[in-house]
Amino acid sequence: MNKRLIKYVLLLPAALLVNGIVSADPDAGARVIERGRYLVNISGCNDCHTAGYPESGGKTPRSEWLTGNQVGFQGPWGTTYPANLRLRIDSLTEAQWIALARTPMRPPMPWFSLQAMNDNDLRAIYRFVRHLGPKGEPAPAYAAPGQTVNTPYIVFVPQNLPKQAKK
Repeated sequence: MNKRLIKYVLLLPAALLVNGIVSADPDAGARVIERGRYLVNISGCNDCHTAGYPESGGKTPRSEWLTGNQVGFQGPWGTTYPANLRLRIDSLTEAQWIALARTPMRPPMPWFSLQAMNDNDLRAIYRFVRHLGPKGEPAPAYAAPGQTVNTPYIVFVPQNLPKQAKK
């Protein structure tokens, strides 16, 4: 064997380990998925992205999580719908998901909360959602302000705000 091939054969396992393709800890993948489940749960993702979740007191089966919602949120920005994250994430690479999570989004999505997460947390969410697998239908498309929608929606506009004091 030539020296170059020997060097490659000896360095390949180390390179795979460093890049996370092979893990010295066989339970590492399961722990990342569990971390993703935990983050989805405590971050309130299901509150909007899982139909009926708040109404059930969080008792919606995990098999139904993150399949989107046909109920929109209407405000000055138009009408937005919680995406089917299982379909959306299934269509993205991990790097594309992290880039998307760092992008401002329309209300009422708390995109700033995603931006505050570190890359490892975003990877864990990605891997958990991918672990759930694709399911369901895409959410309805965004409707611009004033555009008629034929789905249920929640009016998301503050009412009876106190007038600001003059300075």
